[in-house]
Amino acid sequence: MAKLGRFITFEGGEGTGKSTQAKRLQARFEAKKIPCLVTREPGGSPGAEEIRNLLLQGDPARWEPLTEALLFYAARADHTDRTIKPALKAGKWVICDRYSDSSYAYQGGGRGLNRETVRRIEAIAIGDFKPELTIILDQDPEIGLKRVASRRHKETRFEEFDLEFHQRMRKSFLDIAKRAPDRCAVIDASQEVDAVEEAVFQLVKSRLRIK
Repeated sequence: MAKLGRFITFEGGEGTGKSTQAKRLQARFEAKKIPCLVTREPGGSPGAEEIRNLLLQGDPARWEPLTEALLFYAARADHTDRTIKPALKAGKWVICDRYSDSSYAYQGGGRGLNRETVRRIEAIAIGDFKPELTIILDQDPEIGLKRVASRRHKETRFEEFDLEFHQRMRKSFLDIAKRAPDRCAVIDASQEVDAVEEAVFQLVKSRLRIK
């Protein structure tokens, strides 16, 4: 029977470099012959990718916060059952660009949905399933928004929410880190990309005891 894999997530606001760091961590693992899978949310399974289009496209006010949270968790339940858990069972390390903490930060802190409401939806959708390590990439939201504005195309409707939304969201991520220090760690994402990569890998080595 294969040894179970480990589950790592990247969290943070817009433009913090989560996707880049997830791919760089994958390369570090591959260099050490650690089998791994990089996935994302919303998405990561065929059904969840269909829901992704509903969530990320259109007007910023397209969904009410509760409806938005329910859609995110519907996608997350499918992603967890069809992609993440099978990969872990097969012995792969799973690196996920966003997971459940994003719902507490975006729909909770950013859009004002009660934290207990998010928790109850989470309990129904994924139970007590959580990552072993969550890396929160933190930086001033103004810097992140400037980064995403420089892209050729807008990627998500969340990029169009006002600065106050993104500031509330950042505060929520930092609050999450304080609530769960054994699982979460905050890394300064305003550093050079290579410096962030090294900080991430040293953190993973320390927390998950990689040689």
